[in-house]
Amino acid sequence: MADRGVSKIKVGIIGGAGYTGGELIRLLINHPYVSVSFIHSRSNAGKPVYAVHQDLLGDTELKFAGELSNDIDVLFLCVGHGEAKKFLEEHIIEETIKVIDLSQDFRLTQTSKFDARKFVYGLPELNREKIISAQNIANPGCFATAIQLGLLPLAKAGMLHDVYTTGITGSTGAGQSLAATSHFSWRANNIQAYKTLSHQHLHEIGQSLHQLQPGSQIDISFVPWRGDFTRGIFISSQIDSDLTQERLNQLYQDFYHDHPFTVISTTPIFLKQAVNTNKCVIHLEKVGSKLVVHSAIDNLLKGASGQALQNMNLMFGFDECAGLSLKPMGF
Repeated sequence: MADRGVSKIKVGIIGGAGYTGGELIRLLINHPYVSVSFIHSRSNAGKPVYAVHQDLLGDTELKFAGELSNDIDVLFLCVGHGEAKKFLEEHIIEETIKVIDLSQDFRLTQTSKFDARKFVYGLPELNREKIISAQNIANPGCFATAIQLGLLPLAKAGMLHDVYTTGITGSTGAGQSLAATSHFSWRANNIQAYKTLSHQHLHEIGQSLHQLQPGSQIDISFVPWRGDFTRGIFISSQIDSDLTQERLNQLYQDFYHDHPFTVISTTPIFLKQAVNTNKCVIHLEKVGSKLVVHSAIDNLLKGASGQALQNMNLMFGFDECAGLSLKPMGF
């Protein structure tokens, strides 16, 4: 754990005007061991951060920068998919600077290397030791995080074969750019399945599960849903299991014993227990030979910026929970 007397690390953010950038700024300006050096946004250079992220009015006087600086310790890439690789191609980032990428560009083994930079998949509950010694992190996707955390203990026990998963996400999961399905008038009192059985996060989920259960064929059938709320993801994954409810609960308690942000509940969970936190809340239901694993996260925190900050804490030897003691929006 870091000493409170040590110098603060210097942080830079690329793509600070979007949802994940805004959440990351909110976390970093209140982090005990961080100084934000710059927040880059081409379209908002010179504007106060609170002019875009109006929830930060009174919390910071920082302005968006149009130029980059290499006088930092870590760089967060809060850019769209495909844009992180493009950014690294177009800019010289000193090798000593750690990079945490929130896009999907470097999550898979076959895409995890850029020049001399090797990216570690940043799911702490799976790769904590690798993250601690990493120079570059590929932050997991939001659906991928919620689904994996629900399934990792089962993979470790060699229990996964056919998995049937449904999940619903809030409108912020689609990003800040307007689309027909992100308008309030479309989302309100509405629900829609999309990317049925073909969601892009399936690749990273499969990669992680095979890391714990190698040599097995694991088939995941995933149907994601667009929900009529702004934040959060709720997942239900079903498998066959002969284990008792008590044995399954113990399996999960043992797996996540040393992981502060994954919490096992013995009573039914709901989305508001996770929203505005870096927690993943899990509940197991056993009916006959069927096991259903419910998992809930905030898509912008544990599914994006909060997990990125958790990774930063591990990389720099800080308390893993530093800057992440957040109360859920339970009412």
